Amino acid sequence: MKQLITTTLILLLLHLTTTTTTTTTLTLDPKQLAALHSLYIPTTQDPCTHPTTTTCDSTTPFRHLTTLHLTNCPTDLTLSTTTLSTLSTLTTLTFTNCHVTIVHFPSTLTTHLTTFTSTNSLQHLTGVFLSRFTNLTTLTISGDYIKSSGVHVITSNMKSLNNITLSNTNLSGSIPKHWNPKLTHMDLSNNNLNGTIPTSLTLLDTLKNLNLSSNHLTGEIPTSFADLVSLQNLSLSSNSLSGSIPGSISGMTKLVHLDLSSNQLNGSIPRSISEMKGLKYLNLGDNNFHGVLPFNVSFIKKLEVFKVNGNDNLCYNHTSVLKSLKLGIAKCDKHGLPILPPPAADGPGSSADDMSSGDYDDDDGGEKKKSGGGGGNGDDHGPNKVVLGVAIGLSAVVFLIIFLVILSKCGGRCCCCCC
Repeated sequence: MKQLITTTLILLLLHLTTTTTTTTTLTLDPKQLAALHSLYIPTTQDPCTHPTTTTCDSTTPFRHLTTLHLTNCPTDLTLSTTTLSTLSTLTTLTFTNCHVTIVHFPSTLTTHLTTFTSTNSLQHLTGVFLSRFTNLTTLTISGDYIKSSGVHVITSNMKSLNNITLSNTNLSGSIPKHWNPKLTHMDLSNNNLNGTIPTSLTLLDTLKNLNLSSNHLTGEIPTSFADLVSLQNLSLSSNSLSGSIPGSISGMTKLVHLDLSSNQLNGSIPRSISEMKGLKYLNLGDNNFHGVLPFNVSFIKKLEVFKVNGNDNLCYNHTSVLKSLKLGIAKCDKHGLPILPPPAADGPGSSADDMSSGDYDDDDGGEKKKSGGGGGNGDDHGPNKVVLGVAIGLSAVVFLIIFLVILSKCGGRCCCCCC
């Protein structure tokens, strides 16, 4: 009997211990529960079980939030310093389509955060405000206006930053020269940045993605870009870059995406680009490149996207590139110059698309083949229509004169006979 009672007590104690452990593990700090409630996040169930919105640590007796994602917020949502102070255990804070006015963030939160994201959300952002997040490894601001004198105001104190996106934020000024050497992602697209691309960027040998498109950048592409040996995606499109493409660009052997379109780049296209075995996307359109396209059919066909249209002085060799590819540039003549398209004919049969395709007549030099009975000028269309018309008219007049002469003679004979 004693043994039975002892066994029962042990089982009961184990059950109570397990229940207590489970309860404490799943219970969020009451102050943070209240903070979530003020942000209109449901708390009827344990918030730690909804990883798309929140994640928690495993501390006892209460768990604490480590990640908070606010998305599609109600229009009457407001942030308060008190609420944010309660959430100082967060390491990741994300706003998506959450249009709220920014307030002062307590230092306990700004120094604890390692990831901060705002996409089409926070209003009245400033560079000074963002610069307080000194321990960030990832900063993403997209579609939110930032009032700042330049990117350097935001990033100069972020020594651990390895992933930055400041896209469509109306930032101006130049691209900072100094970055964390372990940076892997940089997207500063769709801003008002000016100046040249700093050569110091080529020291970032761990950089995998670089997007500086849709700004006002000038100057040339640094020849040392080949040092970006880890780069997989490079977009410098829609700027005012000039000069030629560095031949050394083929040194970026891991490059998959290359977009240099809509600039003022000139010179010939380096043949070495075709040596980039992993390249899948290549856009060189709308520049001032000239000469013969140095790529063959096998290279072009392995690309998922290939664009060279908008380069009026660029042409392709029809012996190495199929006309059916519709490259949007002219075919080369025997001198390596673009064959000019025939003048557009007036009327419903003419089409601008026939010109834009760049696939013109297949004869070298643009010369027409002479037909066997063609006429003196070697034109496919035969004798000039005006000359032909005059000849027919003169023939008709001569025929009429002969007919009248014969008729008059015949009439004279008849008169004599009658007499």
